Amino acid sequence: MKKTLLLAPLALFAGAVAAADLDAQVAEMMKTSFKATGIATLDRQVQDEVQKACSSPTQPDAATMKRLEEAQLKTIQWPSDGNYTGGDWKQGAKIAISGRGLTWRDPADFVNGGGCYNCHAMDPNEVSAGTIGPSLVGYATLRGRSEEVVKYTWGKLWNAKAYNACSDMPRNGYGKILTEEQIRHVMAYLFDPESPVNQPPKSK
Repeated sequence: MKKTLLLAPLALFAGAVAAADLDAQVAEMMKTSFKATGIATLDRQVQDEVQKACSSPTQPDAATMKRLEEAQLKTIQWPSDGNYTGGDWKQGAKIAISGRGLTWRDPADFVNGGGCYNCHAMDPNEVSAGTIGPSLVGYATLRGRSEEVVKYTWGKLWNAKAYNACSDMPRNGYGKILTEEQIRHVMAYLFDPESPVNQPPKSK
C-alpha cells in the first residue's frame, strides 16, 4: 500500500514531463515545417493568451474567461468619427461574401474579405451560407437599432473575444483582417433598412 502511494506522485510527475516534452516536440516541428512567405510570416504560429487558453483541452474557468474578455474589450477601436453604420451596404455585401486575403500569395496592401457567409446566413435569398454561427437574417429588424445594439455589433465585429473569449469568430478589426471602413460597410449591411439582410425573402 505504501509503495503504491509513493509511486502515484511519481507517475503523475512522469506524465507531466512527458506531456511537456511532447509540447516541445510539437513546437519544434511547427517551427521547422513552415517558412515565411510573403505576408504569411511565422509569427502567426505564436499564440497570445486568449488563443492558448482556448486551445487548451480544458475550457478556461469563469474567472479566467472574465479576465480575458475584459482585456480584449480594451482593444476595441470604436469609430474614429463616431459613425457606426454610415457605410455602404452594397460594399458590405461584397465584404461579407468574399473570403479572400491573408494568404502568402496576397500583397500586403490586398483588400481582404470578411468571409462572413462561411459561418452565418445573412441575405435570406442567399442559399450558400454557413451554420457555425447564428443566422443574421433580419438582423436589425429583429434586434432593433438602439445605441446598445449598434455598439455591441461594432465591438463584436472588431474583436469577438471581448464578449466570449473562446468564440470561433475571428477578431476582424483587432486581427487586421478588416479596416475600420470595411467594418462600417458591414455594419451598414446589417443595419440599413434597404439592405437585403433586412428584407423579407423573395417569393418563388
